[in-house]
Amino acid sequence: MRSGTGTGPIGSSAGERAAGTAPEPRRRGTFTGVPKTTSQTVRRRGAALVAASASLLLPLAAVSPALAAPASPPATHSPSPSQSSPSQTSPSPGKSPSDNKAKPPKQPPAKMSEVGGELLGRPGVQVRPEAGAPALPKGLSGDAWLVADAESGEVLAAKNAHWRLAPASTLKMLFADTVLPKFPRTTQHKVVPSDLEGMGEGSSQVGLKEESTYSVHDLWLGVFLRSGNDAVHVLSAMNGGVEQTVRDMQAHAEELQADDTHVVTPDGYDADGQVSSAYDLTLFARSGLQKADFREYCATATAQFPGEEKKGKKRETFGIQNTNRLLTGQGLPFYKGIAGVKNGSTTNAGNTFTGVAQHGDRKLLVTVMNPETKEPNEVYKESAALLDWGFEAVGHVKPVGVLVPPRSAAGGKDAGKSGGKAGDKAQASVADSGASGGGGLWTAVGITGGSLVVLAGAAYVVHRRWPLRRPPRP
Repeated sequence: MRSGTGTGPIGSSAGERAAGTAPEPRRRGTFTGVPKTTSQTVRRRGAALVAASASLLLPLAAVSPALAAPASPPATHSPSPSQSSPSQTSPSPGKSPSDNKAKPPKQPPAKMSEVGGELLGRPGVQVRPEAGAPALPKGLSGDAWLVADAESGEVLAAKNAHWRLAPASTLKMLFADTVLPKFPRTTQHKVVPSDLEGMGEGSSQVGLKEESTYSVHDLWLGVFLRSGNDAVHVLSAMNGGVEQTVRDMQAHAEELQADDTHVVTPDGYDADGQVSSAYDLTLFARSGLQKADFREYCATATAQFPGEEKKGKKRETFGIQNTNRLLTGQGLPFYKGIAGVKNGSTTNAGNTFTGVAQHGDRKLLVTVMNPETKEPNEVYKESAALLDWGFEAVGHVKPVGVLVPPRSAAGGKDAGKSGGKAGDKAQASVADSGASGGGGLWTAVGITGGSLVVLAGAAYVVHRRWPLRRPPRP
């Protein structure tokens, strides 16, 4: 496989995928050739390592020049009908057994939001190939998907980018991006019965026990690795309750220009009116990846989790594994270069996934929602195929839109609309906020123009603010 940057392959080979064999445990991890993060390496990490990681920054990724060949007109294909049947992929984070919730429409609207660009508001596949562009993968069945450059924000291709669909546990990316900066990882919290009230029937859980004490660090491992709705509800209780947390998440979504998103539950459990889009989920991932703790947790493959506290007995731990199968290689080859972000599955949403991967100095984001093909691990297979395509397509396709910066960085309420004009403006700095991990240091820094850096084998750190971004090629 070739890529736009001329570097070697990043994804698992077609032969490996067809074989469906998992790699040896020692090979499981995130970036190519780098061992995975475990709870031991995570716990050893402190403010000194985070600060020192600035010296590890990779060279900035350059925007690929436009090719001389004339642009092909946008390719638009008829969208596939939405499926709202229960997911067949296991495990199923946040899965709801109920089938009497409001079902998503069977067809996308004829016209959707144009945040990020006019083409992104059109139904069907949008791609603008140039000379040498690879064909899109065959057999893509997701109701909606999107592939974007994590640094420049250019959307390389998309299908129904702004179709409002049930998000499942991928909504936990917004939860984490909203709440994670509020509590230092060393904060201890004793779980009381009221903390766990209101969880949906059949919710995925990490296994929190009442009257046992957990650190915030433990709770976030439960959220990211096991998609634990119990951990979400405890953190929500610490944040003033579920209702307050939902309000905070909605406000943060609006700040990120994620206008397709309506939050009803903090954990992504099916609820009437709860929707997001492939575009918005990608915005949540991109914003979250600006936070060191977020990067660390979503890139952690395995960890030890504290068990129940019993009087007079030593507290035991048990192992937990990330439910992101491209990260762990469970059931299919792990994707070389993967570094998160979040998967989900509910009755209404089907399977959803947002991932980030690095190949050389190129970083791509991908989101896939509700594959129509109900085969095991289909959402991961389609995500991997789109990442493979994206790394090869860089420099050979014109962008169909852009991931917009936050409203406060883009200059106002209507920034980002009408063809993504906000992307042509300077992306102002995002204010430092709160205390989160690494000794209380947290800086909201932009991926755009920055670099994703390996830290202790699994996370990347960027010490840059939202800089000027080159506008997409016309």
